[in-house]
Amino acid sequence: MELIIKKFKELTVEELYEIIKARVDIFVVEQNYPYRELDDKDKNSYHMFFKDEDSIAAYLRVVDRGVSFDEVSIGRVLTVKRGCGLGGKILAEGIKLAKEKLGAETIRIEAQTYAKGFYEKAGFEQSSAEFTLDGIPHMQMLLHT
Repeated sequence: MELIIKKFKELTVEELYEIIKARVDIFVVEQNYPYRELDDKDKNSYHMFFKDEDSIAAYLRVVDRGVSFDEVSIGRVLTVKRGCGLGGKILAEGIKLAKEKLGAETIRIEAQTYAKGFYEKAGFEQSSAEFTLDGIPHMQMLLHT
């Protein structure tokens, strides 16, 4: 399994297609909620994914400060191949990239409420009350690096 890290303009058409396909499959189709998956934040992000011989197995984006929040943020965290620890691995790599490439001292995320425990394992702490975003319960969480 290979870890790939690229800025938006460095992605090949095939890589971008696979990223969009995985994000739509999980966040729109699987969660049964139509919303605007593509946003201009992708253009100001690092895209990080584990790729196996077939396709993307896990993905996230690291968004520069000032785009979503005052802080660096991580979003669109997903795993296609579940139950093998890839979610934790890709999140750890995303945190590392945020610190090393973007100098993040704090990372802010908007996490789906059901995933709170997953992010807490990585050191994130809830920093807001629960709210509804795109019809799904979320909360903001912070990690101080």
